[in-house]
Amino acid sequence: MRKLESTVQEQLIQKRVVPVAVVDCVEDAVPLARALAQGGLPVIEITLRTPCALDCIRAISRACPEVLVGAGTILEPSQVKAAVEAGARFGVSPGLNPEVVRAACEQQLLFMPGVMTPSEVESALRLGCRLLKFFPADAAGGVKMLKALAGPYESAGARFVPLGGISGANMAEYLALPVVAAVGGSWTCERKLVREKKWADIKALAAEAVAKAAAGADISTKN
Repeated sequence: MRKLESTVQEQLIQKRVVPVAVVDCVEDAVPLARALAQGGLPVIEITLRTPCALDCIRAISRACPEVLVGAGTILEPSQVKAAVEAGARFGVSPGLNPEVVRAACEQQLLFMPGVMTPSEVESALRLGCRLLKFFPADAAGGVKMLKALAGPYESAGARFVPLGGISGANMAEYLALPVVAAVGGSWTCERKLVREKKWADIKALAAEAVAKAAAGADISTKN
């Protein structure tokens, strides 16, 4: 892994929680990013599911340089370049598309493809990806499935960021696994909260997630 990608990866998983947001109005992007950062999570994945998503990434990149902003739901190689030009520092996809992964490599963008099966994990590893989105985590077997995948692939350098069904109630179960680098999800910044501009609530949810992640890390260290 290139030094730049390594640095971004360290920032991405530092707090062990990656907020994932769907933003419908570009004016909400910066207040959202600031609320998360004030709660202790200076990282956000903006999904490319709305017409203003790239503009949201651009706004956060310019106004909040302290926040690591990335692009999610990348499905096409062209979206990789657009995301980088908007200021995205990392990229995420729900599945494993070799063309998208290669485009990210060309752009020197830290990329986290989605995987669910052993075959997909091996394909991702062959493409040079070590940090992998396990999606949809809950539907794909959750903690039990990740434990099974850890056996053959942890020694190969695979680390997972599970998304899909993750919440404040079950995040500790995932973070207790050594093969899990971080967890991701929208529970800290749900679409409804963003639409209603509940910045104080989002800040509080971020702080709660950070505290739970830290507590889990302390327990894991003691064990």
